[in-house]
Amino acid sequence: MADKKPVKVIPLGGLEEIGKNMTVIEYENDLIVIDCGLTFPEDEMLGIDIVIPDISYLIKNQKKIRGIVLTHGHEDHIGAIPYLLKKINVPIYGTRLTLGLLENKLKEHGLKTEGLKVITTRCKLKLGIFEIEFIATCHSIPDSVAIAINTPHGRIIHTGDFKIDYTPIMGKKTDFYKFAKFGEEGVLALLADSTNVEREGYTMSEKTVGDTFDEIFMTAKQRILVATFASNVQRIQQIINASVKVGRKIVVSGRSMVNVVSVAKELGYLKMPENTLIDINELKNYSDDKVTIITTGSQGEPMSALSRISNSEHRKINLMPGDLVIISATPIPGNEKTVSKVIDMLLKRGARVIYESLADIHVSGHARKEELKLIHSLVRPKFFMPVHGEYRHIKKHAELAYDLGMPKDNVFLMENGQVLNLTEEKGEINGTVQSGQILVDGLGVGDVGNIVLRDRKHLSEDGLIVVVVTMSKESGQVIVGPDIVSRGFVYVRESEDLMGEAREIVKRTLNNCEKKGISDWATLKSRIRDSLKDFLYEKIKRNPMILPIIMEI
Repeated sequence: MADKKPVKVIPLGGLEEIGKNMTVIEYENDLIVIDCGLTFPEDEMLGIDIVIPDISYLIKNQKKIRGIVLTHGHEDHIGAIPYLLKKINVPIYGTRLTLGLLENKLKEHGLKTEGLKVITTRCKLKLGIFEIEFIATCHSIPDSVAIAINTPHGRIIHTGDFKIDYTPIMGKKTDFYKFAKFGEEGVLALLADSTNVEREGYTMSEKTVGDTFDEIFMTAKQRILVATFASNVQRIQQIINASVKVGRKIVVSGRSMVNVVSVAKELGYLKMPENTLIDINELKNYSDDKVTIITTGSQGEPMSALSRISNSEHRKINLMPGDLVIISATPIPGNEKTVSKVIDMLLKRGARVIYESLADIHVSGHARKEELKLIHSLVRPKFFMPVHGEYRHIKKHAELAYDLGMPKDNVFLMENGQVLNLTEEKGEINGTVQSGQILVDGLGVGDVGNIVLRDRKHLSEDGLIVVVVTMSKESGQVIVGPDIVSRGFVYVRESEDLMGEAREIVKRTLNNCEKKGISDWATLKSRIRDSLKDFLYEKIKRNPMILPIIMEI
């Protein structure tokens, strides 16, 4: 036993952040990956579309990879897979809905889908040295699972995102028997969702949202628009149920919403009577009290359907005074301002808006403190590693484990890229691997880094000045210019004196260089930049980006 190498647990994403979830389990020449998600850019990541994990370690060890196993179909768990598959060809295992949503995503990227392998709960899967079993859990999307991995040193359980819901709208209930059975047999390590650990008590059942929808829909006489997460299939089903009860037709708006509804309906996860779902172009054929519009935009995203509706920019849907808008989601931290702006715009345009603080129209998909205690008590792991959350969540989850009697030396507060070595006897953090984030901008993956972001920030804050000078190739004298073009710095027509002085500064700099016999372009540009920078800062205390352009004829 003593000569066995330890099993390695390596988080490549999802720690000290929300999203971008990705964990590696490795033993000698075998490696599996749990989830491969994305996150959305922070405010300072100007122009960035999405952020994905750095997969350099996987590329380096691709011969060891036996497969990727998925806990559920949310973007923060599957969104980065198309980018990984462009680098590494590996089989992917997940439940039916999870792979249905992923298949749609792969087709959009022009990738093959042959490597997708459907699994069911309680089935066993052999991937190299690892034997894997899938445990049914509840979350805000059906077909969610926890993953139990048998390793040479013992069983590791990864909960994925979960909550305890005794009355789920669809899918299986949490398989407490399996958690308890594994706990009785012995669990080496537990990796558990930390997102909601700060909240006391239990997360409400999704069924409570359905009851609220029923009450609202029964009395509403106007058109209803409901904004929610596209991937929240259970919430969409409840909106459909409430609409059907009062004889409303359903219109779906927003690209991601249309995709998810299409896949979930095709796979049988969304159920509705024939002809309930109508095309957006048929809206005009029905009175307002006979239509429900399900849309994206619950987070106030600028290009989402709800934002475009609130700004009168949607091609097919015009907001009318009296429309009832329900925002069935909680703002993700950082999105509060954008959500508030959308609500304000909707109210200004005469809509009635219901959001979470006004009614029970949203419940979380993540376990609160008492639910986490239940899972810890059932599993009784020797070692514990909190995952999925910012540092405060991970720290709070560690404290919960201490309160339940776990020794502090057996709880590991990890960072992305750190390596946790586990054996039957001990666990220790030992070493790091390359990790971090890759920025995706359009079709460019990883070609935007800190320097480009710094330049974008500089441009956004201070603007740009372009200095154009045409010089004689033979004599080196200025023939035309200098001309100065301003973008995002000052309005030229109202700052002609300043621009005139700036031109004189550039002329004087060029004359001084000519007298000193300086003719190489690099030095000329540097002198122009420095002299103009000093002048503008002294004059108006601004530091625009200065771009000198020298042409020869």
